[in-house]
Amino acid sequence: MFATPAYAQAAGAAGQGSTLAGIASVAPLVLIFVVFYFLMIRPQQKRMKALQNAVNSVKKNDTVITAGGLIGKVTKVDETEVEIELGPNVKVRAIKSTLAEVRPHGAKPAND
Repeated sequence: MFATPAYAQAAGAAGQGSTLAGIASVAPLVLIFVVFYFLMIRPQQKRMKALQNAVNSVKKNDTVITAGGLIGKVTKVDETEVEIELGPNVKVRAIKSTLAEVRPHGAKPAND
């Protein structure tokens, strides 16, 4: 029931050690999150920002690829939609947010 002063001092010292042990056990988790952020999250955010800028600046005669895999040439651009020519006399309308890639007119193909 009664704690002696020596016992109370020992308990205080043990409390400080457990605080350092708690910080040491959380540090690897923080390090993993920081590495994960710089290797995974940040590059993905940059790609999404670049795609959003490309979609917002799409213009007539650009080649686009939709999320469904259709490839065509832009013939008309509205505020939220684009008209895409897939082949001779085959035109479809698509919502801008469904575009997965925008290739500017006259861009060199990737395999050349």
